[in-house]
Amino acid sequence: MLSIRLSRVGKRKQPIYRLIVTDRARDPWGKALEILGNFNPRTQPATLNFKVDRIKSWLSKGAQATDTVWNLLVDQKIVQGEKRRKVRITARRQEKIDKERAANKKAEPATAPVETPTPVAAA
Repeated sequence: MLSIRLSRVGKRKQPIYRLIVTDRARDPWGKALEILGNFNPRTQPATLNFKVDRIKSWLSKGAQATDTVWNLLVDQKIVQGEKRRKVRITARRQEKIDKERAANKKAEPATAPVETPTPVAAA
């Protein structure tokens, strides 16, 4: 399966990314089928130079964009759709989170509203 992904280039601590099309199983620093543009996150605002027509062509041929690339394309209005979540939680971790929430809920003491005595007016 083909993938549209980012490949890091540039010096140490000065990343610049290429937008490439490659096989999903292949190394992102290896040979790419095509370079579709570049992305520099260090500038304010971030610089994006994409070949829009080539991106649409590869997507129509069945290439899948990674989550980060998809979110960049949605921001640039190159593709229509919603952004994808980049953080994935495993089922095992989700169970642990649910157990912790349940334990915290049980540990909270049930507090009844405290009634304040009303002052009696002296006559």
